[in-house]
Amino acid sequence: MQLTEVEVMRLGLDRSNNSYVVILKEKTGERLLPIWIGQPEAESIVIEMSKLRRDRPLTHDLCKTLITGLGGTLRRIHITKVENRTYFAELQIHRDDQIINIDARPSDSIAIALRFSAPMFAQDSLLTSLVFEDATEEGETYSSPGANPPSSTDEMSAEQLKSYLENLRPEDFGKFNI
Repeated sequence: MQLTEVEVMRLGLDRSNNSYVVILKEKTGERLLPIWIGQPEAESIVIEMSKLRRDRPLTHDLCKTLITGLGGTLRRIHITKVENRTYFAELQIHRDDQIINIDARPSDSIAIALRFSAPMFAQDSLLTSLVFEDATEEGETYSSPGANPPSSTDEMSAEQLKSYLENLRPEDFGKFNI
């Protein structure tokens, strides 16, 4: 299996089906991998990328605590395949000189990898040569690295985050061209 390292490029809302989409980009190239994800996972990814801190741990924070509490560390994630429009991923956990591969959804895997600062890899054949053009207007799409979250404070309320994610427009992503 040929794997390519990827990173989160953008996150936003696909208004055509009201689904969130995370766009992964190969780290040393231009190919992309868009993956449609759920709202809780999108919120979790934005929270971690924005380095926002919540009073109580979110599910992905709990996963990190469980992994480390059991003596493990997340070595990397692999987005391995797509079947019937469903993507599959694995968490590769290192514990006691042993590698444990755990089946997971890509969205959860990405959210957890960000919390560990672990590298993310995608099956090379999943990456597409679509070209990503930046939108001409300033959009609210969250980008990485170095972009600022929509809030200037260190904490964004759940309602502010929900509103931010719901108000992203397709043009905030730019356009995909073949």
